[in-house]
Amino acid sequence: MRKSTLLVAAALILGGLAPAAAAADGNPLEKTNGFYVDPDSNPAVWAAQHPGADADSIKAAIATKAGARWFGNWSGDIRAAVDSYTYAADVADKLPILVAYNIPGRDCSGESHGGAGSDEAYRSWISEFAAGIGGKPALVIIEPDALAQLDCLPEAARQPRTELLRYAAQQVAEKAPNTWAYLDGGNATWVPAPTMAARLDAAGVRTVHGFALNVSNFFTTADSTTYGKAVDSALGYSAPFVVDTSRNGNGANGQWCNPPGRALGATSRVGGGPEMQLWVKVPGDSDGSCGLGDGIPAGTFSPVLAKALIAGV
Repeated sequence: MRKSTLLVAAALILGGLAPAAAAADGNPLEKTNGFYVDPDSNPAVWAAQHPGADADSIKAAIATKAGARWFGNWSGDIRAAVDSYTYAADVADKLPILVAYNIPGRDCSGESHGGAGSDEAYRSWISEFAAGIGGKPALVIIEPDALAQLDCLPEAARQPRTELLRYAAQQVAEKAPNTWAYLDGGNATWVPAPTMAARLDAAGVRTVHGFALNVSNFFTTADSTTYGKAVDSALGYSAPFVVDTSRNGNGANGQWCNPPGRALGATSRVGGGPEMQLWVKVPGDSDGSCGLGDGIPAGTFSPVLAKALIAGV
């Protein structure tokens, strides 16, 4: 087990062996040994509470795999929640994946609507989110769908949202120097690549490490990679991207909300087309009361949904 990044940096500084900037040397992959498995994910908690064959299959296929934890207005003291999660990963010498999901007007009027009550509240929240990570290594996906959904906002609200995302990017860059953060860039068919590139640039993608694609969606890694390269080309400068592969094993069928016939995709790993393939959406967590998840609120774990993904039906 490696010592905490912060403790090592502090020891070097006190010993006169490194400047104070030593904790900010960048690459979180080099500071960790594999991705962190959330021990308290919804699938893990469900499996622990429902022992039996279903629990065993869900545990083996989903709950023991590395994926993201989502943070939003349900997370309580956000700085403490993020600090606790990233500290546990740091002690385990693993790289945690976090999702910041609290932008005002989140998901417009969709199944996951909500978010911070005001722009000021969001600035405070994202600042504390970033401070909770501090010098610990992490990956962060910033506000899924926020840029892709600009068109559903009143025109007067679009620039303020972009400015909030730019602020979020700045906060993570400044307060979490060993984190690679990715602004969300929608999916392969949602927004034309040149348009998304302009939105990412306006939202400060230069400030962070890159952008994320296919979060909570089903497009193949190949399709997402083709789109990501088109966005990168339109940006005019290199911006790495990651792809959510949690449910893209069978690709997309044109539906977005708990569609049938989908399957688990490649587990979290480096490379394979994008910079990384990551389980960002938690497999088995509902997209909302629709599709196979009729009657199941967004974000609620369902063994029915989980088993469908495991079986690919």
